[in-house]
Amino acid sequence: MSETHDHGLPPKSSVRRWFLTTNHKDVGVLYLITALFFLVFGGLLALLFRLELVTPGADLLGPLGYNQAVSTHGLLMVFWFISPFAFGFANYVVPLQIGADDLAFPRLNALSYWLYLFSGLLMGVSFFQGSTFAGGWTMYAPLNTPAYIPGEGLGATSVVLALIMFTAAITLGSVNFLTTFYRMRAEGLRMRDLPIFSLSINLTVWMMLFAFAALLAALMILASDHIVGTSYFQYANDGSTMATDADNPGASLLWAHLFWFFGHPEVYIVFFPALGVMAECFQTFTGRRLVGRKWFIISMVLVALQSFLVWMHHMFLTGINLPIKTVFMATTIGISLPFDLMVFSLVYTMAKGRVRFTTPFLFSLGGLILFIVGGITGVFLGAIVLDYQFRGTYWVVAHFHYVMVAGVTALVGGLYYWFPKITGRMYDERLGKLHFAVYFVGFNLLYFPMFVAWETPRRVFTYPAGLQLWHSMATVGGFVLAVSFLVMFYNLYVSLWRGEDAGENPWDYATSAEWSVPSPPPLENFPGLPSYADGSLSFLSDEAVRRRLPGSGVAADGSGAETDGPGAETDGGTPAASVVTAATGTAHEMGDEHASHASLWPFLIALCGFVAFLGLSGVRTGSTVYVALAAVGGAATLCSLVGLAREPFSAPEMAIAERWPFARVERPKLGLWFFLASDIVLFGAFIGSYAFVRAAYGWEAWHELIPAAHTTMPGLVNTYLLLTSSFLVVLAMVAAERGSRRGTTAALAGTVALGVGFLVNKALEWQHLFHISSGQFPEGWALSTNIASSTFYLTTGLHGAHVVVGLLICGYMTVRAWNGAYQGEDRAIEYFGLYWHFVDIVWLVLFPLFYIL
Repeated sequence: MSETHDHGLPPKSSVRRWFLTTNHKDVGVLYLITALFFLVFGGLLALLFRLELVTPGADLLGPLGYNQAVSTHGLLMVFWFISPFAFGFANYVVPLQIGADDLAFPRLNALSYWLYLFSGLLMGVSFFQGSTFAGGWTMYAPLNTPAYIPGEGLGATSVVLALIMFTAAITLGSVNFLTTFYRMRAEGLRMRDLPIFSLSINLTVWMMLFAFAALLAALMILASDHIVGTSYFQYANDGSTMATDADNPGASLLWAHLFWFFGHPEVYIVFFPALGVMAECFQTFTGRRLVGRKWFIISMVLVALQSFLVWMHHMFLTGINLPIKTVFMATTIGISLPFDLMVFSLVYTMAKGRVRFTTPFLFSLGGLILFIVGGITGVFLGAIVLDYQFRGTYWVVAHFHYVMVAGVTALVGGLYYWFPKITGRMYDERLGKLHFAVYFVGFNLLYFPMFVAWETPRRVFTYPAGLQLWHSMATVGGFVLAVSFLVMFYNLYVSLWRGEDAGENPWDYATSAEWSVPSPPPLENFPGLPSYADGSLSFLSDEAVRRRLPGSGVAADGSGAETDGPGAETDGGTPAASVVTAATGTAHEMGDEHASHASLWPFLIALCGFVAFLGLSGVRTGSTVYVALAAVGGAATLCSLVGLAREPFSAPEMAIAERWPFARVERPKLGLWFFLASDIVLFGAFIGSYAFVRAAYGWEAWHELIPAAHTTMPGLVNTYLLLTSSFLVVLAMVAAERGSRRGTTAALAGTVALGVGFLVNKALEWQHLFHISSGQFPEGWALSTNIASSTFYLTTGLHGAHVVVGLLICGYMTVRAWNGAYQGEDRAIEYFGLYWHFVDIVWLVLFPLFYIL
């Protein structure tokens, strides 16, 4: 395919292109290929421990090897395969479906991918650091702490840091997708009119934005326990093989609350994109628009909201009181009701249409069937009494995989569905159907026997000899399932080079916007600016757009409320020719401002971050190599971020777009709002952790853990410093608007000075507390002294890190202001001010918690 306006991006045949590209389609392909690599990685580990389970004894991998294989398999599949696989499709398809030429922040999109890749590589490195993490994929405390990890535990620390890196990638991606959805939809395309797949991704990234922030808090706390010796999840060992938690009564429950607040929404984060694929395939291959589409969408919204209200059903075996357990049992049963509506919608769509049993449809239907089985078996776990019996057994293993791999099954259908669009080639249909048949048999042969052998304890390699037949059947099923993927890889690889030309739209009744452009799509996606203003897709030329801009009012800027008309029909189920109209032009960029598509900085930032995190995994050993890696990697990351900030890069706004309800919020500001929303959850998790462990220890008894030298004055001084600095940021905005270079520079420099004063005062306070000597604290009050010191230093330290980031940004802006930037234009300072004011508000919460109460 020839590409015009490549903007310096090398051709696809060049390896260099894939290190430079920021284009959403290229990034989507990178996600898909990398996720499939981690599928193979995790799948090979699964085959190893299935071989171990052929007989009831650790005679192949050994106890530690078995625990490592099981733990790493779970982490790889849940984090590095399923969600990234779905977001490979999201990256490629969503901008096409909503009429955008790319995501809102292309370089952040590329950075998100590279952070994901390098986090997975760091996970792989952990195998070569003695041993990787072996405490189960849920990483329950205290098995996730150094005291319970063999050797130095460097591999386990690397796994924790890899998950932090992965979570950072997820956060960037969530902010990017949400900003794209609310600022870059084609004219006339209301949120409720989005194709179901795009709607499912929208709800998924909302859940990701908040759920992964809670996980990030848990991981940062755990990394602190590993690296600097805090004691959030540590237990005091009484000299025997059992540990007591007298020094921190809330340790185990704290991890469980943080992890499962993330963990249960993660089930829907995984399944919602698969649900979107099912809806697309059911509509396309039945020739019928989704029955009950409105209720299908409402059901998805209800599930997304309820997903944050059911996490304690994973904790029925803990000491939580019965009334609270009963409430969560009710919410667990309640969340199944919207799913019933969605299942009925898909079934009725199939019943009312003319089904064509293509490979994508078979996998979508298979995913639905597996999910129904998973949902029915999950009802047992939602009941308190039954959960007491089944929790920790292979019933949970089987149920979990019927739900999660149901999502994988549908996503494999998505791979076949969009393969012609991505490659321009058709796959071999016979091999595709063979793949499905072998896959479906292999999956059920692997997991259904686990329901029969449910008495087997999960994560344990021994089991009663009478269950050996069922475990042998499961192992055979695992290898059959693996063979099915060999068929898939062969089919897709051969089809990539020898497949028939797919054309623009190989499917009848596929009418979402990605099928209106060539396969694969051109670099800029569309031949003109997409519009649904007349109810169907058309393309506006540059000239047509220019004629519309003067006096265009609502139509041009997307301001105001969404219209109440019939809206655009963007889903499948209707003949393609009745939806897509001819383009009215051949270009869609206004003026001379063309979008950029190439930047090396995202790759360099992720690479340097990988080096820094690898160094951090071993700094506690005092090794010169690890310390040097951490220092060099950190410095290089900072330099790369500066390079990214200084790089000329154009990502122009769409001239005419649907932007409700954020029409009057600029794109960078909206992205910052979404980021701060995630940051609120992060700080909320830290503050909630403090409140939880303090309440568990005793709210008033907590004061016995704090030295008398910990006084209010340093916190009070820092409060005044930060409040004054916020006032100076406002003055900088005023000076910039008035065009005063000196005023702007002075106000920003004053903000830096006050921020530095805050850090200096904080450092002096910490230094004093570290070195106090009293009867109760003869060796000072350090991070590892007790749980009170750990919560104080880590929570205020997190806030201090935010201050440091703000100072680096403000220092950079001060230099730019001195050189004449921001004169008559205060938006950049306003964006920084939003972040800085947020940091100050957080301190106003931390000050009374840690200095007064």
